[in-house]
Amino acid sequence: YHFYHNIVKYLVCSLCKRCDNIPEKYGEKITLQQHNLTVHYFCLLMSSGICQRGEEDEDIHGFLVDDIKKEIRRSSRLRCIKCKKVGASVGCSIKSCRQMVHMPCGLEQEFIFQFTDLFPSFCKKHAPSQSCVSSPSLPLSCSVCLEPIEPVLSYNVLKCPACHGSWFHRNCVQHYAHSAAMFFFKCTLCNNKDQFQQEMLRMGIYIPERDAAWELEENAYEDLLQVYQHCDAVKCHSHKGRKYSSQSGYFEIVRCKLCGSRGTHRKCSNLKLYESDWICTDCKAAVEGKSELSELNIIIYTCSIKCIQYILNCSSSSSLSLFSRQYVPATSPELLMDLAHQISQQQSTEVLVEDDDGVMEAALRVLRQSDFNPCCTLSVKFSQDKHSNNIRNQRRFLRCLVSKLQMSEIFEGPDRSKNLALSSKALRDDLYFEVGSLLALSLVHGGPPVGFFSPALYHSLFNYPTNYRPTLQDLGDTTFAHKIRQVSFSASQYLEAAGCWRKIRELSEKDMLVEDVLNFYLIIRLQLPLQRFREGLRTLGLFEQVQMCTEAFHSVFCGPVERLTAESVMELFTVRFSEEKEQQEKENTTVHFWKKYLHECEEGRCAAPLEDLLTFTTATDLAPSIGFHPTPSISFFSSPDPSCAFPQSHCDANHLFLPIQPSYELFKKHLDYTVRTLTGYVK
Repeated sequence: YHFYHNIVKYLVCSLCKRCDNIPEKYGEKITLQQHNLTVHYFCLLMSSGICQRGEEDEDIHGFLVDDIKKEIRRSSRLRCIKCKKVGASVGCSIKSCRQMVHMPCGLEQEFIFQFTDLFPSFCKKHAPSQSCVSSPSLPLSCSVCLEPIEPVLSYNVLKCPACHGSWFHRNCVQHYAHSAAMFFFKCTLCNNKDQFQQEMLRMGIYIPERDAAWELEENAYEDLLQVYQHCDAVKCHSHKGRKYSSQSGYFEIVRCKLCGSRGTHRKCSNLKLYESDWICTDCKAAVEGKSELSELNIIIYTCSIKCIQYILNCSSSSSLSLFSRQYVPATSPELLMDLAHQISQQQSTEVLVEDDDGVMEAALRVLRQSDFNPCCTLSVKFSQDKHSNNIRNQRRFLRCLVSKLQMSEIFEGPDRSKNLALSSKALRDDLYFEVGSLLALSLVHGGPPVGFFSPALYHSLFNYPTNYRPTLQDLGDTTFAHKIRQVSFSASQYLEAAGCWRKIRELSEKDMLVEDVLNFYLIIRLQLPLQRFREGLRTLGLFEQVQMCTEAFHSVFCGPVERLTAESVMELFTVRFSEEKEQQEKENTTVHFWKKYLHECEEGRCAAPLEDLLTFTTATDLAPSIGFHPTPSISFFSSPDPSCAFPQSHCDANHLFLPIQPSYELFKKHLDYTVRTLTGYVK
């Protein structure tokens, strides 16, 4: 068998006259010994004068032997433009083009072979090409091999059509497609599958119709079934060695509940028989550091070296997403709307809230339920509210929730420019993860913009902008900021604890020292909280979406939130006019009244501000990050008695009904009264 296999390996393909055996490049090499016939599968597929007339299991994947021999005879009269030898069986699919090649020679001549439909082939002159929507930023790397790549589209350089940020060497993406196959082949950056596969097929990438190569390998995941089995206590009391673990009892190995990569026998760490929660010394050092600013000399221990290295290694693979931000044309509302498609309207999660002060407690209570599903609609009920309009309650709940989260213990710094604070209690309670998850839930379920992240925090989470350097302004008016401004001998013990202490000889060195301390204080010491916060933001896929389009989401997370103006409110609403011309004239007059009223609201000459007017119509005083769905609209109604005609709203549909009034004074009076009276209830 092995002798025959070796002979087959070196047999020459009857079509291309090459003996190469490279499946991902030329397809499977197949030999029919009884017919003295050897061919590359791709040479068969791309040959211009043959078609698949048999069943899939007949002869060579449906290509009949007689047809193959006829194609060999036909091509024996045709000369290849590359090697100048006869046997060129592949021609350009453009009828007016006479270029003929062997299939392998075609690859060298930058032919594109499309493995779909009728398997057309195109020469370099007639080959399909890609387009780039904007100029890429440097440097860039191939998303498969991670080697530098020149972002200029060509035969050997391809890009993803969905995110426009993932670039590939042709050979790399072909190897990737051959390994991942149809079920797992997708963009390495944005995970788009359908659009990505269609584009790669169009550009001549072969995608096998099978499971991934790693799924077909026998016992490929055997190592994953093993768990850490080693006692790492200073003194091990087991007579059978550190690797021995009983099924239960004092000599059962208990693994660290945080990292799982350290273990101990119960007896070796004085654990009781019922105890299974144990934390190794490395993780314990990471979660038990004090967060008081006056005790800065011990904060170096709040994040162990092991945790930092692990997190940095994990984040390095996602750094490739930085160059995608300029290429995704979608806006943040559009991207959030894509995520919102996951939310089921048939299933709901009930959220019971006492009042506005109890919003965060109610949210955490729901989040901690074992059966909580973020894809369910939030059905919010306020106990002191007799009405049960879910849209109104949900918007009120999310608005209050974001406000409460801003004031939570895991944030510090000036208003509207918060950084993460280090709290050992919050780490133990996993509050960083929960707050991140609640922010993600709020944005995808239609909540307001976050708006209170500092640029330093946004940079720490998403590495945008890439050249950002923390400044003292990021700290605000805090005790630590005052200490850093001194940078004197009295602070040397703190600087030494942070690994930043050195003698200063020039003024420029002082600035470098301050930058090092800020980098340590805002980023390095917070690696574990930042990691848990990122994990929370992954709820409903938000973190990955922000990574794809960090520039578009910057205004969602970092303030200031845009203030409402008369013009911005007018742009929000779509006016629905009647079909009758006589009625349209009256409605046009009412539209003029409406615009005048908005300008007077902005100038403070009305009973209520613009925020109250928006609340009256949509049940929120701030446009959601995802946008209003449906779009806010205005229609009109007439009343026999104008003195009794007051505006009405339908919050579920974001719709405002304006009465047709004979004068602006009456229009303003009724709108003032209605908004002032009802917004207290709506809020």
